[in-house]
Amino acid sequence: MYDNNYLAHALCKATSSKPDTLFAELESQQRVSYGELFANAERVAKVLQDHGVKPGDRVAVQAGKSIAMLEVYFGSVLAGAVFLPLNTGYTLSEVEYFLNDATPQLFIANDTTISTMDELQQRTKVPALLSLSDDGQSGTLIEARDNVTGEFLAIERNAEDLAAILYTSGTTGRSKGAMLSHGALASNARMLAQYWAFTPEDKLIHALPIFHIHGLFVAINITLTVGSSLLFLSKFDADKIAQNLPKATVLMGVPTFYTRLLRHPDLTKDTVKNMRLFVSGSAPLLAETHTQWQQQTGHAILERYGMTETNMNTSNPYDGDRRPGTVGLPLPGVEIRLRDPDSGSEVALGDIGQIEVKGPNVFSGYWNMPEKTAEEFSDDGWFLTGDLAQQDSQGYISIVGRSKDMIISGGYNVYPKEIESIIDDVEGVEESAVIGIQHPDFGEAVVAVVVPQSSSQSSQPAPSLLAQVNESVQIQLASYKRPKQVVVVDELPRNTMGKVQKAQLRETYQQLFQNS
Repeated sequence: MYDNNYLAHALCKATSSKPDTLFAELESQQRVSYGELFANAERVAKVLQDHGVKPGDRVAVQAGKSIAMLEVYFGSVLAGAVFLPLNTGYTLSEVEYFLNDATPQLFIANDTTISTMDELQQRTKVPALLSLSDDGQSGTLIEARDNVTGEFLAIERNAEDLAAILYTSGTTGRSKGAMLSHGALASNARMLAQYWAFTPEDKLIHALPIFHIHGLFVAINITLTVGSSLLFLSKFDADKIAQNLPKATVLMGVPTFYTRLLRHPDLTKDTVKNMRLFVSGSAPLLAETHTQWQQQTGHAILERYGMTETNMNTSNPYDGDRRPGTVGLPLPGVEIRLRDPDSGSEVALGDIGQIEVKGPNVFSGYWNMPEKTAEEFSDDGWFLTGDLAQQDSQGYISIVGRSKDMIISGGYNVYPKEIESIIDDVEGVEESAVIGIQHPDFGEAVVAVVVPQSSSQSSQPAPSLLAQVNESVQIQLASYKRPKQVVVVDELPRNTMGKVQKAQLRETYQQLFQNS
Protein backbone atom coordinates (compact mmCIF):
# COMPACT_ATOMS: atom_id res chain seq x y z
CA MET A 1 0.00 0.00 0.00
CA TYR A 2 2.82 2.42 0.88
CA ASP A 3 5.73 0.47 -0.58
CA ASN A 4 7.82 3.57 -1.29
CA ASN A 5 7.55 4.96 2.27
CA TYR A 6 9.75 2.91 4.59
CA LEU A 7 8.04 3.40 7.96
CA ALA A 8 4.50 3.64 6.60
CA HIS A 9 4.96 0.35 4.75
CA ALA A 10 6.13 -1.35 7.95
CA LEU A 11 3.22 0.04 9.98
CA CYS A 12 0.39 -0.85 7.62
CA LYS A 13 1.65 -4.08 6.07
CA ALA A 14 -0.46 -6.36 8.27
CA THR A 15 -3.72 -4.58 7.55
CA SER A 16 -3.45 -2.99 4.09
CA SER A 17 -5.70 -5.70 2.63
CA LYS A 18 -8.05 -5.77 5.65
CA PRO A 19 -9.45 -2.25 6.07
CA ASP A 20 -12.36 -3.40 8.26
CA THR A 21 -10.04 -4.78 10.95
CA LEU A 22 -10.53 -3.07 14.33
CA PHE A 23 -7.74 -0.66 15.27
CA ALA A 24 -9.09 0.97 18.43
CA GLU A 25 -12.03 0.97 20.78
CA LEU A 26 -12.48 4.28 22.59
CA GLU A 27 -13.90 5.09 26.02
CA SER A 28 -17.02 6.38 24.24
CA GLN A 29 -17.45 2.87 22.78
CA GLN A 30 -16.65 4.27 19.32
CA ARG A 31 -14.75 1.77 17.19
CA VAL A 32 -12.12 2.87 14.68
CA SER A 33 -11.06 0.54 11.88
CA TYR A 34 -7.68 0.44 10.19
CA GLY A 35 -9.34 1.60 7.00
CA GLU A 36 -10.67 4.73 8.74
CA LEU A 37 -7.31 5.42 10.36
CA PHE A 38 -5.37 5.13 7.10
CA ALA A 39 -7.92 7.10 5.06
CA ASN A 40 -7.94 9.98 7.54
CA ALA A 41 -4.13 9.90 7.82
CA GLU A 42 -3.91 10.29 4.04
CA ARG A 43 -6.28 13.27 4.22
CA VAL A 44 -4.18 14.79 7.01
CA ALA A 45 -1.06 14.28 4.89
CA LYS A 46 -2.76 16.25 2.10
CA VAL A 47 -3.66 19.01 4.60
CA LEU A 48 -0.01 19.18 5.66
CA GLN A 49 1.09 19.55 2.05
CA ASP A 50 -1.53 22.26 1.48
CA HIS A 51 0.06 24.18 4.37
CA GLY A 52 3.50 24.11 2.80
CA VAL A 53 4.92 20.97 4.43
CA LYS A 54 7.60 19.41 2.22
CA PRO A 55 9.65 16.23 2.77
CA GLY A 56 11.97 16.76 5.72
CA ASP A 57 9.94 19.65 7.20
CA ARG A 58 9.00 19.43 10.85
CA VAL A 59 5.36 19.23 11.97
CA ALA A 60 5.08 20.19 15.66
CA VAL A 61 2.00 19.13 17.64
CA GLN A 62 0.84 19.97 21.15
CA ALA A 63 -2.63 18.57 21.70
CA GLY A 64 -4.43 16.00 23.83
CA LYS A 65 -4.44 12.26 23.32
CA SER A 66 -6.82 11.28 20.55
CA ILE A 67 -7.12 9.21 17.39
CA ALA A 68 -6.71 12.46 15.46
CA MET A 69 -3.26 12.88 17.02
CA LEU A 70 -2.34 9.44 15.66
CA GLU A 71 -3.64 10.50 12.26
CA VAL A 72 -1.27 13.48 12.42
CA TYR A 73 1.62 11.15 13.29
CA PHE A 74 0.87 8.75 10.46
CA GLY A 75 -0.03 11.60 8.09
CA SER A 76 3.35 13.23 8.79
CA VAL A 77 5.09 9.95 7.94
CA LEU A 78 3.10 9.65 4.70
CA ALA A 79 3.93 13.23 3.73
CA GLY A 80 7.63 12.62 4.29
CA ALA A 81 7.63 15.11 7.17
CA VAL A 82 9.30 14.86 10.58
CA PHE A 83 6.77 14.41 13.41
CA LEU A 84 7.48 16.50 16.52
CA PRO A 85 5.08 15.77 19.42
CA LEU A 86 5.24 18.09 22.43
CA ASN A 87 4.20 17.25 25.97
CA THR A 88 0.85 18.88 26.71
CA GLY A 89 2.26 19.98 30.07
CA TYR A 90 4.94 22.19 28.53
CA THR A 91 4.63 25.88 29.38
CA LEU A 92 4.63 28.59 26.74
CA SER A 93 8.28 29.44 27.39
CA GLU A 94 9.21 25.79 26.85
CA VAL A 95 7.13 25.58 23.65
CA GLU A 96 8.76 28.77 22.38
CA TYR A 97 12.19 27.17 22.73
CA PHE A 98 11.14 24.01 20.86
CA LEU A 99 9.58 25.97 18.00
CA ASN A 100 12.59 28.24 17.61
CA ASP A 101 14.97 25.29 17.72
CA ALA A 102 13.11 22.89 15.41
CA THR A 103 11.74 25.61 13.07
CA PRO A 104 8.65 23.62 12.02
CA GLN A 105 6.72 24.55 8.91
CA LEU A 106 3.46 23.83 10.74
CA PHE A 107 2.40 23.92 14.39
CA ILE A 108 -0.80 22.11 15.42
CA ALA A 109 -1.95 23.20 18.88
CA ASN A 110 -4.84 22.73 21.27
CA ASP A 111 -7.29 25.45 22.26
CA THR A 112 -5.26 26.58 25.28
CA THR A 113 -2.09 27.17 23.28
CA ILE A 114 -3.95 28.60 20.28
CA SER A 115 -5.37 31.38 22.48
CA THR A 116 -1.82 32.66 23.04
CA MET A 117 -0.48 32.03 19.55
CA ASP A 118 -0.54 35.60 18.22
CA GLU A 119 2.31 36.57 20.51
CA LEU A 120 4.01 33.15 20.32
CA GLN A 121 3.88 33.05 16.52
CA GLN A 122 5.55 36.47 16.30
CA ARG A 123 8.41 35.26 18.52
CA THR A 124 8.82 31.90 16.76
CA LYS A 125 8.01 32.75 13.12
CA VAL A 126 6.13 29.49 12.54
CA PRO A 127 4.77 29.83 8.97
CA ALA A 128 1.53 27.86 9.40
CA LEU A 129 -0.82 27.12 12.28
CA LEU A 130 -3.76 24.76 12.77
CA SER A 131 -5.87 23.96 15.83
CA LEU A 132 -6.90 20.58 17.21
CA SER A 133 -9.11 20.15 20.26
CA ASP A 134 -7.82 17.89 23.00
CA ASP A 135 -10.53 15.31 22.25
CA GLY A 136 -9.57 15.34 18.56
CA GLN A 137 -13.13 16.09 17.45
CA SER A 138 -12.81 19.69 16.29
CA GLY A 139 -10.43 22.41 15.17
CA THR A 140 -9.20 23.82 11.89
CA LEU A 141 -7.20 20.65 11.24
CA ILE A 142 -10.36 18.51 11.41
CA GLU A 143 -12.26 20.96 9.20
CA ALA A 144 -9.49 20.86 6.59
CA ARG A 145 -9.15 17.06 6.82
CA ASP A 146 -12.86 16.51 6.24
CA ASN A 147 -12.83 18.74 3.15
CA VAL A 148 -9.99 16.93 1.38
CA THR A 149 -10.88 15.33 -1.94
CA GLY A 150 -8.87 13.25 -4.37
CA GLU A 151 -6.22 10.58 -3.92
CA PHE A 152 -3.03 11.06 -1.91
CA LEU A 153 0.25 9.45 -2.93
CA ALA A 154 2.71 8.76 -0.12
CA ILE A 155 6.09 10.45 -0.37
CA GLU A 156 9.06 8.19 -0.94
CA ARG A 157 11.22 7.81 2.18
CA ASN A 158 14.19 5.54 2.88
CA ALA A 159 15.37 3.90 6.11
CA GLU A 160 17.87 6.68 6.86
CA ASP A 161 15.36 9.53 6.40
CA LEU A 162 14.10 11.24 9.56
CA ALA A 163 10.62 10.29 10.76
CA ALA A 164 10.46 12.08 14.12
CA ILE A 165 12.21 14.33 16.60
CA LEU A 166 11.62 13.87 20.31
CA TYR A 167 13.04 16.40 22.73
CA THR A 168 14.86 15.11 25.77
CA SER A 169 16.16 17.49 28.43
CA GLY A 170 19.90 18.05 28.71
CA THR A 171 22.19 18.28 31.71
CA THR A 172 23.08 21.80 30.58
CA GLY A 173 19.45 22.81 31.09
CA ARG A 174 18.46 22.98 27.41
CA SER A 175 16.48 20.25 25.71
CA LYS A 176 18.01 18.26 22.86
CA GLY A 177 16.07 17.04 19.84
CA ALA A 178 16.74 13.34 19.29
CA MET A 179 16.41 12.55 15.57
CA LEU A 180 14.74 9.19 14.90
CA SER A 181 14.87 7.66 11.44
CA HIS A 182 12.33 5.57 9.58
CA GLY A 183 14.66 2.59 9.92
CA ALA A 184 15.21 3.01 13.66
CA LEU A 185 11.47 3.11 14.42
CA ALA A 186 10.47 0.35 12.00
CA SER A 187 13.22 -2.07 13.05
CA ASN A 188 12.48 -1.66 16.75
CA ALA A 189 8.74 -2.13 16.27
CA ARG A 190 9.20 -5.30 14.20
CA MET A 191 11.71 -6.77 16.62
CA LEU A 192 9.62 -6.03 19.76
CA ALA A 193 6.46 -7.43 18.17
CA GLN A 194 8.27 -10.69 17.53
CA TYR A 195 10.16 -10.78 20.85
CA TRP A 196 7.00 -10.17 22.88
CA ALA A 197 4.95 -12.58 20.72
CA PHE A 198 2.33 -10.11 19.48
CA THR A 199 -0.35 -11.37 17.09
CA PRO A 200 -3.35 -9.75 15.33
CA GLU A 201 -5.55 -11.22 18.09
CA ASP A 202 -3.93 -9.10 20.81
CA LYS A 203 -5.84 -6.27 22.46
CA LEU A 204 -3.63 -3.79 24.28
CA ILE A 205 -4.85 -1.42 26.99
CA HIS A 206 -3.34 1.93 26.01
CA ALA A 207 -3.32 4.41 28.91
CA LEU A 208 0.05 6.05 28.16
CA PRO A 209 0.61 9.53 26.68
CA ILE A 210 1.40 9.61 22.97
CA PHE A 211 4.02 12.37 22.99
CA HIS A 212 6.46 9.92 24.60
CA ILE A 213 8.47 7.10 23.04
CA HIS A 214 6.79 4.44 25.21
CA GLY A 215 3.20 5.27 24.34
CA LEU A 216 3.80 6.17 20.70
CA PHE A 217 6.79 4.35 19.24
CA VAL A 218 6.48 1.21 21.35
CA ALA A 219 2.75 0.67 21.99
CA ILE A 220 1.31 2.24 18.83
CA ASN A 221 4.00 1.11 16.39
CA ILE A 222 3.85 -2.50 17.59
CA THR A 223 0.05 -2.47 17.26
CA LEU A 224 0.23 -1.09 13.72
CA THR A 225 3.01 -3.47 12.75
CA VAL A 226 1.08 -6.66 13.60
CA GLY A 227 -2.46 -5.37 13.02
CA SER A 228 -3.69 -5.92 16.57
CA SER A 229 -6.08 -3.57 18.41
CA LEU A 230 -6.17 -1.06 21.24
CA LEU A 231 -8.45 -0.25 24.13
CA PHE A 232 -7.63 3.46 23.86
CA LEU A 233 -7.93 5.33 27.17
CA SER A 234 -7.39 9.09 27.39
CA LYS A 235 -5.20 8.70 30.49
CA PHE A 236 -4.34 6.35 33.33
CA ASP A 237 -7.43 5.52 35.37
CA ALA A 238 -7.17 2.50 37.67
CA ASP A 239 -10.94 1.91 37.61
CA LYS A 240 -11.11 1.92 33.80
CA ILE A 241 -8.08 -0.32 33.46
CA ALA A 242 -9.53 -2.78 35.98
CA GLN A 243 -12.79 -2.79 34.00
CA ASN A 244 -10.96 -3.49 30.74
CA LEU A 245 -8.57 -6.19 31.96
CA PRO A 246 -11.04 -9.07 31.33
CA LYS A 247 -11.32 -8.22 27.62
CA ALA A 248 -7.65 -7.35 27.00
CA THR A 249 -4.47 -9.39 26.51
CA VAL A 250 -1.67 -6.84 27.09
CA LEU A 251 -1.01 -3.83 29.32
CA MET A 252 1.96 -1.52 28.84
CA GLY A 253 2.67 0.90 31.65
CA VAL A 254 5.10 2.66 33.93
CA PRO A 255 5.71 1.46 37.50
CA THR A 256 3.11 3.93 38.80
CA PHE A 257 0.42 1.98 36.92
CA TYR A 258 1.29 -1.19 38.77
CA THR A 259 1.66 0.30 42.26
CA ARG A 260 -1.77 1.93 41.94
CA LEU A 261 -3.45 -1.12 40.44
CA LEU A 262 -2.13 -3.26 43.29
CA ARG A 263 -4.31 -1.17 45.61
CA HIS A 264 -7.41 -1.71 43.46
CA PRO A 265 -9.98 -4.11 44.93
CA ASP A 266 -10.83 -5.61 41.52
CA LEU A 267 -7.28 -6.74 40.72
CA THR A 268 -7.49 -10.51 41.13
CA LYS A 269 -6.23 -13.60 39.34
CA ASP A 270 -9.69 -14.04 37.88
CA THR A 271 -9.73 -10.46 36.50
CA VAL A 272 -6.50 -11.03 34.57
CA LYS A 273 -7.14 -14.59 33.39
CA ASN A 274 -7.29 -13.45 29.72
CA MET A 275 -4.12 -11.35 30.00
CA ARG A 276 -0.88 -12.74 28.60
CA LEU A 277 1.57 -9.87 29.15
CA PHE A 278 2.23 -6.94 31.48
CA VAL A 279 5.10 -4.68 30.37
CA SER A 280 6.76 -2.01 32.52
CA GLY A 281 9.27 0.61 31.50
CA SER A 282 10.28 4.29 31.43
CA ALA A 283 11.32 4.14 35.10
CA PRO A 284 12.82 1.53 37.43
CA LEU A 285 10.34 -1.03 38.76
CA LEU A 286 10.94 -1.89 42.39
CA ALA A 287 11.64 -5.59 42.98
CA GLU A 288 8.98 -5.59 45.71
CA THR A 289 6.37 -4.34 43.20
CA HIS A 290 7.34 -7.16 40.83
CA THR A 291 6.99 -9.74 43.61
CA GLN A 292 3.73 -8.32 44.92
CA TRP A 293 2.21 -8.26 41.42
CA GLN A 294 3.15 -11.88 40.81
CA GLN A 295 1.64 -12.96 44.13
CA GLN A 296 -1.61 -11.08 43.52
CA THR A 297 -2.14 -11.86 39.82
CA GLY A 298 -0.01 -14.88 39.01
CA HIS A 299 1.78 -12.86 36.30
CA ALA A 300 5.41 -11.75 36.25
CA ILE A 301 5.77 -8.20 34.94
CA LEU A 302 8.14 -7.98 31.98
CA GLU A 303 10.52 -5.07 32.57
CA ARG A 304 12.50 -3.57 29.71
CA TYR A 305 14.95 -0.70 29.18
CA GLY A 306 15.00 1.98 26.53
CA MET A 307 15.73 5.62 25.90
CA THR A 308 14.41 8.39 23.68
CA GLU A 309 17.64 8.17 21.70
CA THR A 310 17.65 4.40 21.25
CA ASN A 311 14.10 3.06 21.42
CA MET A 312 14.25 -0.26 23.31
CA ASN A 313 17.60 -1.84 24.16
CA THR A 314 16.96 -4.71 26.56
CA SER A 315 14.06 -6.79 27.82
CA ASN A 316 13.35 -9.58 30.19
CA PRO A 317 12.39 -12.62 28.10
CA TYR A 318 8.83 -13.38 27.09
CA ASP A 319 9.52 -17.09 27.55
CA GLY A 320 11.96 -17.46 30.41
CA ASP A 321 12.96 -16.01 33.74
CA ARG A 322 11.77 -12.43 34.27
CA ARG A 323 14.04 -11.32 37.06
CA PRO A 324 12.98 -8.62 39.53
CA GLY A 325 15.39 -5.71 39.69
CA THR A 326 16.78 -6.34 36.20
CA VAL A 327 15.93 -4.97 32.77
CA GLY A 328 16.71 -8.30 31.16
CA LEU A 329 18.92 -9.15 28.20
CA PRO A 330 20.07 -7.24 25.12
CA LEU A 331 17.36 -7.42 22.47
CA PRO A 332 18.02 -9.24 19.19
CA GLY A 333 20.04 -7.02 16.86
CA VAL A 334 20.99 -4.62 19.66
CA GLU A 335 24.55 -4.70 20.97
CA ILE A 336 25.28 -3.68 24.58
CA ARG A 337 28.62 -3.22 26.27
CA LEU A 338 29.57 -1.86 29.68
CA ARG A 339 32.62 0.40 29.88
CA ASP A 340 34.31 2.54 32.47
CA PRO A 341 33.02 6.06 31.70
CA ASP A 342 36.39 7.60 32.57
CA SER A 343 38.90 5.22 31.01
CA GLY A 344 36.72 3.78 28.26
CA SER A 345 37.89 0.24 29.04
CA GLU A 346 35.42 -2.64 29.18
CA VAL A 347 34.56 -3.61 32.77
CA ALA A 348 34.82 -7.11 34.18
CA LEU A 349 31.68 -9.24 34.49
CA GLY A 350 29.67 -8.09 37.48
CA ASP A 351 31.42 -4.73 37.73
CA ILE A 352 29.61 -1.44 37.19
CA GLY A 353 30.09 0.33 33.88
CA GLN A 354 28.32 2.76 31.58
CA ILE A 355 25.86 1.21 29.13
CA GLU A 356 26.88 1.75 25.52
CA VAL A 357 24.53 0.78 22.68
CA LYS A 358 24.91 -0.01 19.00
CA GLY A 359 22.26 -1.16 16.52
CA PRO A 360 19.63 -0.12 13.97
CA ASN A 361 17.49 1.25 16.83
CA VAL A 362 19.93 4.07 17.71
CA PHE A 363 19.04 7.65 16.81
CA SER A 364 20.74 9.73 14.11
CA GLY A 365 22.00 12.45 16.44
CA TYR A 366 20.76 15.64 18.11
CA TRP A 367 19.01 18.24 15.98
CA ASN A 368 21.33 21.19 15.24
CA MET A 369 23.86 19.94 17.80
CA PRO A 370 26.72 18.25 15.91
CA GLU A 371 29.21 18.82 18.74
CA LYS A 372 26.84 17.39 21.35
CA THR A 373 26.15 14.43 19.06
CA ALA A 374 29.88 13.75 18.73
CA GLU A 375 30.30 13.87 22.51
CA GLU A 376 27.61 11.23 23.02
CA PHE A 377 29.20 8.63 20.73
CA SER A 378 32.42 6.70 21.20
CA ASP A 379 35.15 6.82 18.58
CA ASP A 380 33.98 3.45 17.26
CA GLY A 381 30.32 4.48 16.96
CA TRP A 382 28.63 3.33 20.20
CA PHE A 383 26.05 5.59 21.88
CA LEU A 384 27.06 6.52 25.44
CA THR A 385 23.84 6.33 27.45
CA GLY A 386 25.11 7.75 30.74
CA ASP A 387 23.33 4.90 32.55
CA LEU A 388 25.41 2.79 34.91
CA ALA A 389 24.75 -0.94 35.15
CA GLN A 390 26.19 -4.36 35.82
CA GLN A 391 25.68 -7.60 33.91
CA ASP A 392 25.64 -11.09 35.38
CA SER A 393 27.02 -14.31 33.90
CA GLN A 394 23.70 -15.07 32.18
CA GLY A 395 23.56 -11.68 30.48
CA TYR A 396 20.92 -10.02 32.66
CA ILE A 397 21.48 -6.29 33.10
CA SER A 398 20.72 -4.36 36.28
CA ILE A 399 20.79 -0.56 36.16
CA VAL A 400 22.36 0.88 39.29
CA GLY A 401 22.40 4.59 38.59
CA ARG A 402 22.75 7.36 36.06
CA SER A 403 26.01 9.14 35.60
CA LYS A 404 24.20 12.18 34.23
CA ASP A 405 22.07 12.63 37.37
CA MET A 406 18.86 12.25 35.40
CA ILE A 407 15.68 11.71 37.40
CA ILE A 408 12.87 9.51 36.07
CA SER A 409 9.60 10.53 37.70
CA GLY A 410 6.37 8.83 36.65
CA GLY A 411 8.07 7.64 33.46
CA TYR A 412 9.32 11.08 32.38
CA ASN A 413 12.95 12.16 32.17
CA VAL A 414 13.80 15.12 34.39
CA TYR A 415 17.20 16.78 34.40
CA PRO A 416 18.20 18.66 37.57
CA LYS A 417 20.15 21.45 35.89
CA GLU A 418 17.08 22.89 34.16
CA ILE A 419 15.19 23.12 37.48
CA GLU A 420 18.21 24.40 39.40
CA SER A 421 18.67 27.23 36.91
CA ILE A 422 15.11 28.42 37.52
CA ILE A 423 15.31 28.12 41.33
CA ASP A 424 18.68 29.85 41.47
CA ASP A 425 17.13 32.87 39.74
CA VAL A 426 14.56 33.32 42.53
CA GLU A 427 15.28 36.35 44.71
CA GLY A 428 16.65 35.22 48.06
CA VAL A 429 18.08 31.91 46.79
CA GLU A 430 21.84 31.46 47.07
CA GLU A 431 21.98 28.09 45.31
CA SER A 432 20.09 24.84 44.90
CA ALA A 433 20.57 21.14 44.19
CA VAL A 434 17.84 19.02 42.63
CA ILE A 435 17.83 15.28 43.29
CA GLY A 436 15.60 12.26 42.75
CA ILE A 437 14.32 10.42 45.81
CA GLN A 438 12.66 6.99 45.69
CA HIS A 439 8.89 7.35 45.73
CA PRO A 440 6.35 4.49 46.01
CA ASP A 441 4.11 5.95 43.30
CA PHE A 442 6.34 7.87 40.89
CA GLY A 443 9.45 5.69 41.07
CA GLU A 444 11.44 8.82 41.83
CA ALA A 445 10.21 12.18 43.06
CA VAL A 446 11.91 15.49 42.30
CA VAL A 447 13.25 17.18 45.45
CA ALA A 448 14.89 20.61 45.54
CA VAL A 449 17.40 21.37 48.29
CA VAL A 450 17.68 25.16 48.56
CA VAL A 451 20.21 27.36 50.32
CA PRO A 452 18.85 30.86 51.08
CA GLN A 453 21.01 33.92 50.94
CA SER A 454 22.37 34.95 54.33
CA SER A 455 20.35 37.41 56.40
CA SER A 456 22.78 40.16 55.43
CA GLN A 457 21.92 39.56 51.76
CA SER A 458 18.20 38.87 51.97
CA SER A 459 15.45 39.72 54.40
CA GLN A 460 13.04 37.08 53.11
CA PRO A 461 11.94 34.53 55.74
CA ALA A 462 11.92 30.85 54.73
CA PRO A 463 8.11 30.54 54.23
CA SER A 464 8.16 33.44 51.79
CA LEU A 465 11.15 31.95 49.98
CA LEU A 466 9.39 28.59 49.60
CA ALA A 467 6.36 30.34 48.13
CA GLN A 468 8.57 32.20 45.67
CA VAL A 469 10.33 29.01 44.59
CA ASN A 470 7.05 27.13 44.13
CA GLU A 471 5.52 29.99 42.18
CA SER A 472 8.53 30.23 39.87
CA VAL A 473 8.61 26.53 38.96
CA GLN A 474 4.81 26.51 38.60
CA ILE A 475 5.02 29.18 35.90
CA GLN A 476 8.07 27.92 34.04
CA LEU A 477 8.01 24.13 34.25
CA ALA A 478 5.74 21.28 33.22
CA SER A 479 4.10 19.65 36.24
CA TYR A 480 6.20 16.48 36.11
CA LYS A 481 9.39 18.53 36.49
CA ARG A 482 8.23 20.49 39.53
CA PRO A 483 9.71 19.47 42.90
CA LYS A 484 7.39 17.37 45.03
CA GLN A 485 9.15 18.89 48.01
CA VAL A 486 11.49 21.82 48.64
CA VAL A 487 13.91 21.56 51.56
CA VAL A 488 15.73 24.62 52.93
CA VAL A 489 19.24 24.04 54.34
CA ASP A 490 22.12 26.23 55.48
CA GLU A 491 24.62 24.78 53.00
CA LEU A 492 25.10 22.00 50.46
CA PRO A 493 27.62 19.19 51.09
CA ARG A 494 30.74 19.46 48.90
CA ASN A 495 33.91 17.49 48.26
CA THR A 496 37.40 18.96 48.39
CA MET A 497 37.07 20.13 44.79
CA GLY A 498 33.94 22.10 45.67
CA LYS A 499 31.54 19.78 43.80
CA VAL A 500 28.11 19.33 45.38
CA GLN A 501 27.74 15.78 46.70
CA LYS A 502 24.32 14.78 45.42
CA ALA A 503 24.84 11.18 46.52
CA GLN A 504 25.08 12.44 50.08
CA LEU A 505 21.90 14.47 49.66
CA ARG A 506 20.05 11.45 48.28
CA GLU A 507 21.18 9.43 51.28
CA THR A 508 20.11 12.17 53.71
CA TYR A 509 16.60 12.41 52.27
CA GLN A 510 16.07 8.81 51.15
CA GLN A 511 13.21 8.30 53.64
CA LEU A 512 11.38 11.50 52.68
CA PHE A 513 8.50 9.73 50.94
CA GLN A 514 8.59 6.44 52.82
CA ASN A 515 5.08 6.87 54.20
CA SER A 516 3.58 8.50 51.09
